[in-house]
Amino acid sequence: MLNRPNHIAAIFAGLLLCTGSGVRADDYQDAGALFKQGQYNQAMEKVNGYLAQKPEDAKARFLKGLIATKQGNVSDAINIFQALTVDYPELPEPYNNLAVLYASQAQYDKAKVALERAIRTHPSYATAHENLGDIYAKMASQAYDRALQLDRGNTTTQTKLAMIQDLFAGGAIGKATSPLSPAAEKENKTEAAAPAAMRLSPVEKSAEPAVDDNSEILETVKSWATAWSSRNVDGYLSFYAEDFNTPGGESRAAWSAARKERISAPKSIHVDISNIIVKFNDNSHATVKFRQSYSSNQLRTSGHKTLLMVKSGDKWLIQEERAK
Repeated sequence: MLNRPNHIAAIFAGLLLCTGSGVRADDYQDAGALFKQGQYNQAMEKVNGYLAQKPEDAKARFLKGLIATKQGNVSDAINIFQALTVDYPELPEPYNNLAVLYASQAQYDKAKVALERAIRTHPSYATAHENLGDIYAKMASQAYDRALQLDRGNTTTQTKLAMIQDLFAGGAIGKATSPLSPAAEKENKTEAAAPAAMRLSPVEKSAEPAVDDNSEILETVKSWATAWSSRNVDGYLSFYAEDFNTPGGESRAAWSAARKERISAPKSIHVDISNIIVKFNDNSHATVKFRQSYSSNQLRTSGHKTLLMVKSGDKWLIQEERAK
């Protein structure tokens, strides 16, 4: 059966804690220590004090989600991890932890979607892969159970159901993690308010990926904006990966047709990007955030955009696009 929790390679590049005016980094460390000691109320007080001064700190927010989980405040924990997926969509751990919480509420479809998103952002994330396998098994168990309700004499289904029940004997599904170092995780006995075997993801200070040149990505993003500005539809669409996560889950064909119409309709388009920030998740995945200004003879707008990018061969392609 699945053990809890194993080491995973969490990438929090660029999110290392720093001290600022009126902010004590020790408060975060103290909160983590109190969390490991099971003093959740005190840990929550510490992390809230830290977040009062650094409200966008991802690690502290993540720890707060874990503390809320331990306190049994599942809805609060879900809100915290959901917010992290919006602000830091490149991180797989918040998606994984959402899946743990959804599974604890028997919302297996939501758990499945969250784990798929975790794997999309970090394909080598073993914890999410294993948790997803557990979710599939649980969903299969429910399907077999429904089949037996319709046909009690189906011995094949009975056997399959019994095999899955044996698999999860003594515990439920999935894996979780905690904010511990890899060495400390071997001793971690953290219990989460989730199916017994699920592992929540930990907050760790992992090494930066072996990538130190973002010039290729910058050039790609600028070329993407240029193709858009020149109303070169084919060129524009060529910057999107085959597995591009279309907004709203629409088909790739429908999305492409809509984009073609919106790019072709105006007589002129100008797209300007500025304040570009590149963060590498690993050697083949990166997150690019920037401010985008769009103007045409029909519309003028500006805002922030996030592109999740993947290295495909010798090219960087857009795997997901978010605007806010």
